[in-house]
Amino acid sequence: MVLAPVCSRLPSPVVGIPTVARLRRAVVVAAIGVTVLAVLLLAGTVRDDFTISSDEGRATADVLSVSPFFAAISFTTPDGVTHSPKLGVLYPTGLAAGQRIDVEYARGNPDLVRVTGRDARLAVIPAGSLVVVAWLIAGGLWLLLRRSARRSALAHR
Repeated sequence: MVLAPVCSRLPSPVVGIPTVARLRRAVVVAAIGVTVLAVLLLAGTVRDDFTISSDEGRATADVLSVSPFFAAISFTTPDGVTHSPKLGVLYPTGLAAGQRIDVEYARGNPDLVRVTGRDARLAVIPAGSLVVVAWLIAGGLWLLLRRSARRSALAHR
């Protein structure tokens, strides 16, 4: 009596349509994740603006250094204490090192600073663009995976 190996009777791993369906779900979940992160980003900027506006102090700051998403500043509060926020200033677009700018800060937390006249509305376009691009990429991948699943289904008939 010859015994066939047990593993030969096991079904082969599923590689076709169910895998593609899982990949399509993963693409949608990733796009939803990007959307949630963008909404949280906007909520955070609104919260920071509210915190500054509810206990606002004003000062003139020196821009120490600038990178595309960060500007280091230094300013002195009316009590004579010099502050240089670790996270820089909110909404740093268009600043240049050596510039003197007016800033608004939360008196209860002088490390929370924004450039005067700028607010959370400046974050809407970048966050919205991120969401649109994420969904365009997800939509393209989803359609590509759907086409792949159809081809696979036709090939297995």
